[in-house]
Amino acid sequence: MSLTNEHLMEALSTVQDPDLGRDLVTLGMVKNTECEGNDVKIHVELTTPACPMKDRIRNDIVEAVKKKASENQMPEPIVEVEFSASVRGGENSPLAGVRNVIAVGAGKGGVGKSSVSVNLAVGLARLGARVGLLDGDIYGPSLETMLGLGDTTPTARGNMLDPFEVAGIKAMTIARLVDPEKPMIWRGPMAHKAFSQLLNQTTWGELDYLFVDLPPGTGDVPLSLAQQLPITGSVIVCTPQRVAQDDARRAVRMFQQLDVKVLGVVENMSWFIGDDGREYDLFGRGGAETMAAGMNLPFLGAVPMHMQMRINADEGTPAGNYDIDETITATLEKLCESLAQQVSIATMSGNMVQPTISVR
Repeated sequence: MSLTNEHLMEALSTVQDPDLGRDLVTLGMVKNTECEGNDVKIHVELTTPACPMKDRIRNDIVEAVKKKASENQMPEPIVEVEFSASVRGGENSPLAGVRNVIAVGAGKGGVGKSSVSVNLAVGLARLGARVGLLDGDIYGPSLETMLGLGDTTPTARGNMLDPFEVAGIKAMTIARLVDPEKPMIWRGPMAHKAFSQLLNQTTWGELDYLFVDLPPGTGDVPLSLAQQLPITGSVIVCTPQRVAQDDARRAVRMFQQLDVKVLGVVENMSWFIGDDGREYDLFGRGGAETMAAGMNLPFLGAVPMHMQMRINADEGTPAGNYDIDETITATLEKLCESLAQQVSIATMSGNMVQPTISVR
């Protein structure tokens, strides 16, 4: 006598997704089960290819199936678990094919918000997701340089722009559509219109995540984004020092006032490793993490300062940040996994809403 598919589903109904707190069967994550003698194959569809809990889920499945066999006095089975991934979200988005829109913001400039946006986008693409990145900083776009788009020529089909494809992601920036030295001296309505055109008139195609790199502060572009799309959530970038924390708090409160979930805080420029091999906490390492804890927000991770990261940004080779050394690669990948984890929690708990704005 061997296990049946019914036995397997009973076993899997006892295995919970660690993040979502519900069992795999209820969540619809079990896509197929097969029993051939003592061999068991189970196909589970994760909510992101960057799932940090994959190994734990696999171990829990194997343990549950073996326990079911023991309860029924059957030989211990050989269990093979196969994973695929389908990022959820985006059912009500006017951007066809875009499942999750993630705003990356900061209360002040100079904290490396664009660098974090690029690292998150490229990192999630490396982990298997379909990713887009919109340069929402209408006044001071920087992604043209960071992504190495200086020699590219924008193309369009009718009134729809083709995104640039670089480092495994799709990207759009106004810097490639205007004179490179032309200052963006625009009032609010003009900035709103320019941002809307970049967002809605780009052929993004099928994306799991669309990151929007916002300008610093709490002005027109974040409001425009909130008006137009159901936003999965926001990421707040902050350096450790107190003055950056003060402004980051304002950014958090802005998103909360707009009913946009804050997915977490990233501490950028957290530490620096000198030529002598010593670590230097130039801005007071841990400050942003303390702020996140005090505001009851997830802390996604800390990113160090490294000279090669600056070189990669200047030369437009963002994928190179994942090849600097094993420590930085692991740090950036953990950051991406933590964000993907929070996105899954937000979308599966039904928290994705389109904010409403009232002006008084």
